[in-house]
This record gives sequence, C-alpha cells and structure tokens, in this order.
Amino acid sequence: MENKTNFALPKKNLILLAIGFVIILIGFCCMIGGANHGTFNPEVFSPMRITIGPMIALFGFFFEIFAILWNPKSKEK
Repeated sequence: MENKTNFALPKKNLILLAIGFVIILIGFCCMIGGANHGTFNPEVFSPMRITIGPMIALFGFFFEIFAILWNPKSKEK
C-alpha cells in the first residue's frame, strides 16, 4: 500500500507560484508609504509608489496565472 499524496499541481508549478507570490510582495513593498502624522508628505507621489510598485505587483499576478496554467511537458514516451 503506497501512501502517495497527489496534489492538483505538480512541484514545478508550486515553485512558480511561490516565485509569483514573492514578486507580488515586492510590488506591495514598493507601494508602502511613510507616515507623517498630521502633515502632508510629498513622497506619496513618488514614481516608485504610483507607477513601479503597481506594475511589479501586476506582473506578479500575471505570473501567478501563468504558473497555474502552465503544463510541464513529461518526458515519458
């Protein structure tokens, strides 16, 4: 009797999902702003927070879709 667990996705897809998750976290970390309590902070409008961060996060979400849909070719003949 084998005790083999079958996952919905192969190991390679799970690794790609983890990489995509890290990319999304990097994008959200780029969007984090500093807090000035009660005063206006012009750093809110920096290109890193309003352009680059969201683009990195969006790329991470697209990478996640790719990681789920990608079907690795088996070498069995």
